Amino acid sequence: MVQIEFTHTAAGGAVPPRRRSVTGSIEAVLGRLVEIPAALLVVAEIVILFAGVISRYVMHQPLIWSDELASILFLWLAMLGAVVAFRRAEHMRMTAVVASAGPKMWAYLDVVATCAALAFLLMIVWPAYQYAYEESFITTPALQIPNTWRAAALPVGICLMAVFAILRLFRSADLRTTLAAIISVAAIIGLFWLAQPWLRPLGNINLVIFFVGVAGFCVFAGVPIAFGFGLAVFGYLALTTHTPLMVLVGRMDEGMSHLILLAVPLFVFLGLLIEMTGMARAMVAFLASLLGHVRGGLHYVLLGAMYLVSGISGSKAADMAAVAPVLFPEMKARGAKPGDLVALLAATGAQTETIPPSLVLITIGSVTGVSISALFTGGLLPGVVCAITLATLVWWRYRGEDLSHVKKAGRGEIAKAFVVALPALALPFVIRAAVVEGIATATEVSTIGIVYGIVIGLVIYRQFDWRRLVPMLIDTACLSGAILMIIGTATGMAWGLTQSGFSRGLAAAMTGLPGGAASFIAVSIVAFMVLGSVLEGIPAIVLFGPLLFPIARTVGVHEVHYAMIIILAMGIGLFAPPFGVGYYAACAIGRVDPAEGIRPIWGYMLALLAGLIIVAIFPWISIGFL
Repeated sequence: MVQIEFTHTAAGGAVPPRRRSVTGSIEAVLGRLVEIPAALLVVAEIVILFAGVISRYVMHQPLIWSDELASILFLWLAMLGAVVAFRRAEHMRMTAVVASAGPKMWAYLDVVATCAALAFLLMIVWPAYQYAYEESFITTPALQIPNTWRAAALPVGICLMAVFAILRLFRSADLRTTLAAIISVAAIIGLFWLAQPWLRPLGNINLVIFFVGVAGFCVFAGVPIAFGFGLAVFGYLALTTHTPLMVLVGRMDEGMSHLILLAVPLFVFLGLLIEMTGMARAMVAFLASLLGHVRGGLHYVLLGAMYLVSGISGSKAADMAAVAPVLFPEMKARGAKPGDLVALLAATGAQTETIPPSLVLITIGSVTGVSISALFTGGLLPGVVCAITLATLVWWRYRGEDLSHVKKAGRGEIAKAFVVALPALALPFVIRAAVVEGIATATEVSTIGIVYGIVIGLVIYRQFDWRRLVPMLIDTACLSGAILMIIGTATGMAWGLTQSGFSRGLAAAMTGLPGGAASFIAVSIVAFMVLGSVLEGIPAIVLFGPLLFPIARTVGVHEVHYAMIIILAMGIGLFAPPFGVGYYAACAIGRVDPAEGIRPIWGYMLALLAGLIIVAIFPWISIGFL
């Protein structure tokens, strides 16, 4: 995701240095007071879940309170992580349209995005407080404490984000730009409020107005996706229904605190860990020794490395960040064009979306009830099929590559690289075995991988930079909070869609399509390619997964097969320019101008589409080993 943070003003003069210094100091101190607890919460979750695995599997004495404590801390981790992401301007946002504006409009829209987020936070803070108060009457079953200890994370996190939004307005924009943005946002909200008598009688047309119009406008205007969704669902509930707004907070809580989603921060941290300990570098070095002398060989290595690393981290950003810095310098030295490299990196990001433990797979399991173990098993072969179609295009493009200057690695060198990489190569199999053998759940298994990575990094690779540990934990909380905030507001939007009766109408329309399952799959592919380019995978799944998976069952499409189809379709949308935000993330990680990769990426996208069609036609690829 390309993030945009303005530190200069576009109109009306510069920010006074004194005001900038004071607000900057306050923000830095307050930010540190949030980052340290967030980092400690990541450590606490790892320790609690790993202790639960040891207690249950080794000592045969389950800790009955471990899941409950992990759930309480998880909501605090999600909200504090969202605060860190807000302070760093790292909440996911769509910047393709905003980036095409001139500098003045760009600066103005950036402040509008902050004001829009602040408006949502101010409007939701009182319902969040009410929700936390109501939860005080509920006692947790194992720890016997009021549930408000957990629910209080919501109003606390919301207030902290509001404070950082206000500090950002003081720090990053001149007075005229700030006033213009505040007046614009206030005027739009005021117009909607005055239109309330005309909106209520419109019925389900309001779904289009708020969930398409308001949400779409916010997303394309550069408002962080989580807050754009939040404004849309808040406006819909407040202006067109009689639903208490505390219900929205409850749905956000439900979406963010599902225990299976605890795998998100743990796998993100694991991805950072394997890069820091040198495990990713060892895997890539071994693959390079095998294929480095073949035409297009390092491109095949990139495909294989992304496949392997994706089976460890679960995060596409972590995958690309682990592989690109290792391979790109050597590939450029061999004459590869930067644009083609970043195009293939983006394509492999889409290709590996189905490979466990993908965060999208975990999200699908959490919101649809499909077995995560089955999704993990079914996701392996579709990734291989897409890798084959990409490799075929690589072979065609590089069939005439000059490798006269490249020395083929000898057997001894390959064997040495294999021995060095073996502990790293074993990690995906350790993780998978732990789930299959019942040693740990899909959530807990990441802690086994983390402990394994720490031991291997300290004992074998001896690359463990303790100074990087705290920043890694903070980065983990930050990325996780950004993801979980989207899931929370998208869950509220999905609830609104369901309560309106939209799901029944959608089900009736899609089940009535001529052609049965084939037409349903074709429409789903097109729809999720569009959704993937606009919403990214996780919010699209949270919004539409609960609606479409029951329809898939009705028309006779296996849930796991359907999951693989829509994940690959979303992956193509997510990484295809000009709107696919994943493409810009790949460009940022590879340090390549996005314009250089736009032409070569279309060939890779067509190769991925061919792979998707093969997966859609042959269900056995997804469900043959279930």
